[in-house]
Amino acid sequence: MRSTIAAIAAIALMSSSSLLGAQSPPPGQSSPPQISTSASGESRVQPDRATILFAVETRATTAARAGTDNTRRQRAVLDTLRKLGLTEGQLSTTGYAVTPEMRYDGKQPQVVGYVARNTVQADVRRIEQVGSLIDAALGAGANVVSSLRFYSSRADEARRLALADAVAKARADAEAIARAAGGSLGPLIEVATSGPVRPMYGEDVVMARAASADTQPTPIDPGEQTISVFVSARWTFLPPAR
Repeated sequence: MRSTIAAIAAIALMSSSSLLGAQSPPPGQSSPPQISTSASGESRVQPDRATILFAVETRATTAARAGTDNTRRQRAVLDTLRKLGLTEGQLSTTGYAVTPEMRYDGKQPQVVGYVARNTVQADVRRIEQVGSLIDAALGAGANVVSSLRFYSSRADEARRLALADAVAKARADAEAIARAAGGSLGPLIEVATSGPVRPMYGEDVVMARAASADTQPTPIDPGEQTISVFVSARWTFLPPAR
């Protein structure tokens, strides 16, 4: 895990009526000084899941013919993916459309045919299958791969590690500020965080390839993902004893 932390901090005297989580001081008594720090942290995780969007796009002179051809080819794609181990719960239709194909030649637009497009999402739980699934789907009749995205089932765990690191660095900065100001760090008043919960990385891609005997397997390398978080916190500043 590699963490990079950038922190900025400031000591400020603030009225407790303007702070969330601060307790109102007795009448005539001001709130104690506070130290505010913020820090960002990140952790890296290896993707072990993927989502792929396969599409079958067909053209014909009539909408009915385009739809019929599309149904036949998409059924073959789905059957192929099921044979490779994908279950019904891992396959879902995300879009279907039949639209006229227009020709513009400077005159009145003309309908020259129809395009049917059926898109299916495959949720892959074995990352090593991604390349073979793409090859098999293209070989079975899919002619578009519109998206391939990777993510990790351990993203929540990695995010918590990044949070712990960010909070520790924010506290270390606050302690350094307190010492430099001649005092010490008091109790935590408030801490807040923001950042992605489960990042998904990848690219929108378009592929079309005919199956052949000498086709090489599609190389897939998911790499690593970086999960970043940001925390801000406030502590009470304890002045030196007099």
